[in-house]
Order: sequence, then C-alpha cells, then structure tokens
Amino acid sequence: MVQPLIARDDDGAEVCGPCVGFAADYTCKQCGRAGNPHSRGRCAHCVLAERVNALLAGPDGTVAPQLEPLAAALADAPSPFPAIQWLKESPNTKLLARLASEGHELSHQLLDELPPSRNQRYVRQLLVHTRVLEERNEDLERIPGWLEHELADKPAAHASLARPFLNWFLLRRARQRAAMRRHPASADRDLRRRVSVALDFLPLMDQRGLALADLAQEHIDDWIAGATSQRRYLIRYFLKWTTSRRLTRELTVPSIPSQEPQDLLDDDDRWQLLQRCLMDDALPTDVRASGAITLLFGTSTERLCHLTSEHLKFGDKHAHLVLGRHPVLLPPRLAELLRQLAEQPQPRPQLSQAHPGPQWLFPGMVPGKPISTHGMTQKLNRHGIMVRTARNGALAALAADLPGPILADVTGMHRHTALRWVAYARRDWAGYLAARAADDSAPRRLPK
Repeated sequence: MVQPLIARDDDGAEVCGPCVGFAADYTCKQCGRAGNPHSRGRCAHCVLAERVNALLAGPDGTVAPQLEPLAAALADAPSPFPAIQWLKESPNTKLLARLASEGHELSHQLLDELPPSRNQRYVRQLLVHTRVLEERNEDLERIPGWLEHELADKPAAHASLARPFLNWFLLRRARQRAAMRRHPASADRDLRRRVSVALDFLPLMDQRGLALADLAQEHIDDWIAGATSQRRYLIRYFLKWTTSRRLTRELTVPSIPSQEPQDLLDDDDRWQLLQRCLMDDALPTDVRASGAITLLFGTSTERLCHLTSEHLKFGDKHAHLVLGRHPVLLPPRLAELLRQLAEQPQPRPQLSQAHPGPQWLFPGMVPGKPISTHGMTQKLNRHGIMVRTARNGALAALAADLPGPILADVTGMHRHTALRWVAYARRDWAGYLAARAADDSAPRRLPK
C-alpha cells in the first residue's frame, strides 16, 4: 500500500505515518491517490480539477470543447496547491471566467475588442500557449486593437487617415522585416509612436484650418521647431505615406540630429561590476548571468531576453554563446551560471508543461514567453547594473579592439551600427586607448 512519507527516523530516512504511530488516512476519497490532502477527504489534484471546470464553465455549465486543452493544462499543474491559490486570487482567472461564461468562441479578434491591459495580454498568451488560439506576432498584431481604443474620442476624419497609415504602410513594412529577421525584435513601441505623432499633428492642422493638400514646408518647419524632444521628427513616416498617396505635396523633414553615445561606464567600473556578477552569490543567478553578458558583450536587452538553451554550446573544455554569426567563448564562471539557467528553468506551478515551447534562459511571467525587455532592464537596474551605461561601455571597449565587421558578427548588431561604434571609439577614445596601451600593470584576468 502506498503511504505518504511524513517524517524521518533517527537516521534521517523518510518514513510513512503508520511507521511513526500516526495512522491518518491520506488516501483521496475521490481518486484513490495518496498524499496531497486538501479538504473533505479529497486531494488537491481533485479539488484543482473541480475548480478549473467551474472556472471555465460556459452558459450550459460545461467546459466548451475549444477550452478543453486549457482546462487539461490547468488541472494537470505539477504543484496543485499554488495553482488552486492562483485560480482564487489572480485577476487573469477572473477575465478567463468572464470570457468562458459568455459562451462566445474565443479568437484574437474577440480579445482585440477588450481594452488593452496586462490581464488581456496574459490571457491571450495563455490561450496561445495551450493551443486554444493560433500563435501570431503579438508585438505587431495587437497594435490595430490599440489604435481602435486610441481613436474612440478622435474625429472620424482623423481615424480615416490613421487606420490605413498603420495597416497599409507601417504594419505592412514591419511584417516584411519581421519575416526576414534571424532574431526577434520588438517594433510595437516604435510603430505606436509614429501613429501617435500623426494623431498629435492632425488637430494642429484643424486649428489652422489646413487640409492635407494645403500643407507647405513652412508648416512642417514650424512643427519641428516647436519640438521639445526628437519625437516630432517621426512625422516623416506619416508624410511619406501621404505623399505616396498624393494627399500632400513633397515635403522634407530634417534628419534627426545625430547624437554620440551618452553615459558610458568606464573600464574600471565596468570591470568591478563584472567581477561582482561573476563572484557575488548573493545576487540572483539570472541577474548575474544577464548582467555579465551585458557587461562583456554589450548585448541588446531585446536579444538578451530571447536567449534559449539552443544558444549555448558546451564542449569538453569550453562553452560558447551564440549572439551573432559566430559563437563567442564564455568565461567558465559565466558558462556555469548559464548552465544552471538552462538546466533549471523557472517553473510555472499553475500550468502543466504539456507544450513547453522554447526553453528560455530568462523566462517571464507570461506562459511560453521570455521576460520582457522592460522587466529585464528594471531587474538589472534594481541590482545596480545600469543597462544603458553598462552596454555602452562594453560596446565602446569592444569597438576599440575589433574591426566593424567582426564586431557585428560577434555581437549580432547591424554592420552599419558596428561601424559607427568603431568610428566613435577611435575618435573619442583616443586618449583612453593611448593610456591603456601605456599601462604597465599586470593584465586583468577573469575568474576561472
């Protein structure tokens, strides 16, 4: 007979209840399994399955066939007690229950009609992760829904321009670029900004009594001159579209003034921070690994978040990380940190792993997705690793030693970007390079 082990004997071995004189029956009255008692003689697994069915019940009191994969994934959670608590307290489950009770067939279009929110995004990804909904490029495809909510209080004339500008110009090009990218890249923030600038510009035209055909260069120059940030330069995208549609004459938007990298972490501070990431066991493992990668290779947060176990190559003696076209050699301590992340991914106790998907090195809170770029940046900043300064310092140091094409191949950045970094390093870091070449101190070595 199977009995749960509830105690230890004098030698430290686990023993069952009857062996220590505690004859309580831990057998579930419903399924017959031993252990995990919850309430009224039933185990947590049975209670979880009951509450999942109640959560996802439709108008007829049963779970719709479309939602059965989700119900199975929730009911088979590896840790039933946290899953029960999640069902009870999470605002995401409240949204799920409302959608299920309405009895409509779930679709991306139905979710797009809801106000954009964290709960909406979580529920959508939960449905995608459990194969209830098909996967799509969420960063791009959720923008039309965002625009509809933005247009709720806008004049119809503005909406008639914003919709085709987004759908037939911005999104069309963004989808083409996304299909060719080797690495994921989030474009939603940039696209939203371009649409928002257009929506800011149109009311000013109305105030001046101008139609699109009346726009002259002086109007654009006045708009740019009144800018308090570089945001207004993004009007170039809207005007490019209106010109292609022959709604406006040919107009020129000045190029955004070029800026050199700001807030670089100097080499000594970067080295100390790198030593801390590699040596300080008090820091979380994911912070140590992500911080070290940023400080060593200047990897963008977007690419860092999307690293999976497939990007790691372990050999007999050395370990490599694939960031660009060619793998880069890892210091042993960083390799061990990444091995830990690859072998012990963060569990999601409220959901079974029937469809695990990519094995993210830095998983996020949303099922099947990595941590967001914002979340990663905030986490590193909280632990004293300022992402922008750390990344800029790493890239400046690498650009001082590597030719542009090699820098691009190693880090995965665009070659034009790499060439600009090399030009910057050679021009503005000339004094630093000379000082470093003249330094007679012993060369630094990474901890083994």
